[in-house]
Amino acid sequence: MEMPSVVDAARMVRSGDLSATELVRESLDAIERHNPALNAFVFIDDKGALAEAAVVDAAVREHRLDDLGPLAGVPFGVKDLDDCAGMPTSRGSRWFANGPAKTADAIHVGRLRNAGAIPIGKTATPEFGAWAYTASPLLGVTRNPWDLERTPGGSSGGSSAAVSSAMVPFATASDGGGSIRTPASFTGLVGLKNSYGRIPTLGDTHLAQNSVVGSLTTTIGDTALLLDVMAGPDSRDRTCLPTPTTSYVDALENTDLSTLRIAWSRDLGFAVLDPDVAHLCEEAALAFAAALGATLVDRPIVLKDYVRTYAAIEGADKFVGVERDLWENRRDELDPRSASGWTYLSTKTLPWLASIEFDRRTLVNEVAAIFDDVDLILTPTSSTPPFAAEGPMPSDINGVEVHAGMSVVLAMLANLVNLPALSVPAGLTASNVPVGLQVIGPRFREDLLLASACRFETARPWPRHCPARTI
Repeated sequence: MEMPSVVDAARMVRSGDLSATELVRESLDAIERHNPALNAFVFIDDKGALAEAAVVDAAVREHRLDDLGPLAGVPFGVKDLDDCAGMPTSRGSRWFANGPAKTADAIHVGRLRNAGAIPIGKTATPEFGAWAYTASPLLGVTRNPWDLERTPGGSSGGSSAAVSSAMVPFATASDGGGSIRTPASFTGLVGLKNSYGRIPTLGDTHLAQNSVVGSLTTTIGDTALLLDVMAGPDSRDRTCLPTPTTSYVDALENTDLSTLRIAWSRDLGFAVLDPDVAHLCEEAALAFAAALGATLVDRPIVLKDYVRTYAAIEGADKFVGVERDLWENRRDELDPRSASGWTYLSTKTLPWLASIEFDRRTLVNEVAAIFDDVDLILTPTSSTPPFAAEGPMPSDINGVEVHAGMSVVLAMLANLVNLPALSVPAGLTASNVPVGLQVIGPRFREDLLLASACRFETARPWPRHCPARTI
């Protein structure tokens, strides 16, 4: 059986055409076939998933359809930065290895479960979600189903590998600097970074206000449905947004797209790009505009490289909730590539942080001026195709020496200035690996992003899963 989309799976379970148990077993069978090569899942709760599926099936048999939520019976993976009751959360770090199973869900995981979705296991992440590839001393290397030598991206690489290889219809993900969109780009998926606060969180990134939670899916419709389920305020999150004024599923058909001004930027004025990526994404940008009956406006976008600002502001949340003994005396247990960051940031002062925040405010104003002239900005999602699975992030792009963040720097902008951004498949490189087109929208306008991308998907559909021959 081909793994159905979230929308189709929920419809078939509710109608009785497919039982939740059959769907969960299909996921478990796919994990057994593909996970040894991919290392997408790092924990499986097969008994718990089958027990939850049996409850859904009983409700369908007894015609208690009012008891079923909109995602009833749909299995999903949970990123190992997100708490899921009954499963451990390691955050990819030996600091938290072998911890007990969590007793409560993260807010968005709980909302998915309350809507009837069935968590089937935890997906791999690099330590603390720090990298654009998914590898750590604790959890090992996660591989891209399109090419096992390459990364499925990070930090939601376990989720992207699981969805792209059809192990599950969707998986949770998070994005502090491209960690939903880069994996989507590298594995041919849809990845939405919503406005900060759209989906509430418990204790995450409330100082830096960079990171959001969400999902990885194979279609725009799936992403819209999941956002409908996860969005909305929670009293435990002081930064959350009010209840959305529209259903995102309804917005796919009801949003006015008639007068959109769309700008294409190859590099935001500073990024170094792989030429194959630049070419594929420019072609996709032209097709995107054509699908909406629009033309690309001539609005040059020239920003300065903001990677230093991004890297520094990320440190604002680094130490929250982490025992001092861990970062003072147990740094030797960390991934060597991240250990030095803890040492460096522990010496920084409030005046230093204030100077970084001033830089971010300057960038916010510059980007606001761009949106005075345009409604959407199109860029490549990443500067390179997927690179080596083991890392590190490339230090050379097209013969130019670059900093480690250059491969994903285009995605960082939306986090720094709090804009919604979406990655959709742009095509395949000459090496047959996916590349993503990034669509950045005005603040709080996820409806506009999803509706315009849905029009693009209809005009230029993409393969929902990786060809099985590569796994």
